[in-house]
Amino acid sequence: MNPLNHPILEQSFAIINQEIGEHTFTADEYAIVRRVIHSTADFEFAKLIDFSPEAITSGITAIQNKIPIITDVGMVKQGITGMVSKTFGNPVMAAVEQASVALPGKTRTETGLLSCYQQFPEAIYVFGNAPTALLALCAELQQASVKPALVIGAPVGFISVVEAKETLAKTPVPQIRINGRKGGSPVAAAILNALIVLGWENS
Repeated sequence: MNPLNHPILEQSFAIINQEIGEHTFTADEYAIVRRVIHSTADFEFAKLIDFSPEAITSGITAIQNKIPIITDVGMVKQGITGMVSKTFGNPVMAAVEQASVALPGKTRTETGLLSCYQQFPEAIYVFGNAPTALLALCAELQQASVKPALVIGAPVGFISVVEAKETLAKTPVPQIRINGRKGGSPVAAAILNALIVLGWENS
């Protein structure tokens, strides 16, 4: 049993293993998919998740090297700090907490995200809530010389969400993406936590 996993989590994983049926995920991809399903009890995520070819390797290497992790909102940050503190101890910050005032025409999360990107362009960026912030990052990456180690694109909702994910899909950056309207802070945190466990097992 993995010491990072609670016994009830292991029992839930066993049920998911029984119910998911045939799939074409690699072992590492499946570890991430399974944790997302566990966090949502929604097997549809197995059809919605997308991995760019180098995403998992790039993300794990960055986590092991203690690269900063930038989340869009506090809920995602809260969802990963426990696992981070038990393992590699990466700096973790929420973009929305980095801006006391929003720039004109932007949200506080967008403003904080752009500030974080200027300071830590090579960081891991995790989006579970704010599609406008994800769009702002994608715009920055069009001409960027330094790209994030990984972008996790899993905002949830109806406004700008699908557009943000489609824009991310066209952006040349390592990414793990939840297509469509679904996602959310628990999903984004589950993806990152799964990567941390994979990195810990292979360190």
